[in-house]
Amino acid sequence: MTSADSYQTRTTAWCPGCGNFGILNAVKKALSTMNIEPHRALLVGGIGQAAKLPQYLTTNGLCTLHGRALPAATGAKVANSEMTVIVHSGDGDCYAEGGNHLLHTLRRDVDITLLVHNNQIYGLTQGQGSPTSDPELITGLQPRGMINTPMRGLALALVMGCRFVARSFSGNVEHLSEMIQRGVAHRGFSFIEVLQPCISLNKRNTFAWYKDRLVDVQADSDHSPSDRAGALALAETWNEQIPIGVIYQQEGTSFEDRLPQLKAGPLVKQPPRKMETVAPLLNEFI
Repeated sequence: MTSADSYQTRTTAWCPGCGNFGILNAVKKALSTMNIEPHRALLVGGIGQAAKLPQYLTTNGLCTLHGRALPAATGAKVANSEMTVIVHSGDGDCYAEGGNHLLHTLRRDVDITLLVHNNQIYGLTQGQGSPTSDPELITGLQPRGMINTPMRGLALALVMGCRFVARSFSGNVEHLSEMIQRGVAHRGFSFIEVLQPCISLNKRNTFAWYKDRLVDVQADSDHSPSDRAGALALAETWNEQIPIGVIYQQEGTSFEDRLPQLKAGPLVKQPPRKMETVAPLLNEFI
């Protein structure tokens, strides 16, 4: 059996009190509860404070380019479909630089879990507005306030056909750990947005601000995770009430299920192809 200590935490570079610490603890709790040994987990990140998380745990880790974590994670999962793959990306890293990759990963439905650390600000590059910043938020780069419409990641995931869409809060480690476990257990792409306050650069969306607004949809007997229309309405709800929990879930086949090359098992366990089967293909390029 594994414990949270199995994923020894390395020295972090986050500000004391950063919301990312709650996510770090929730990931360790989820992996240990599911008895996923460190060598059987791969954490992938892009660039940013959120994307640093794979560097802080003693699992397999992969650091990629800004916004490019999802295609790298896809390749890793296809190569070794037995590996538990979790991607960590910030709202800027995922929704801005990585927006195009997000769209197509949602379409593919790869069996990986994405945690979008949403602090509604760019944390690594000192606080300019991000795709999810609230209207009129004043930053050093937007001294007159944000003028763009905020992006609603959950709504985008649903419209693109994602079959597991959830949201949690880094200030509630128990709830977040449960969402991660349910996302990892889901067969297919799991999209989990984590509301994660940036105490240094976003003075509006604080821990207290969120706690006054969060509503757990699992406590609402009228909500069914299989109701896609109801889920979309929840995904577009913001400000006075912010839904958390499993917003939508539907069973189905994943990208890996549709790949005939994986019928014989993970690629890393299959014998190399004989040269005589590859030679005709190579000759086409001569």
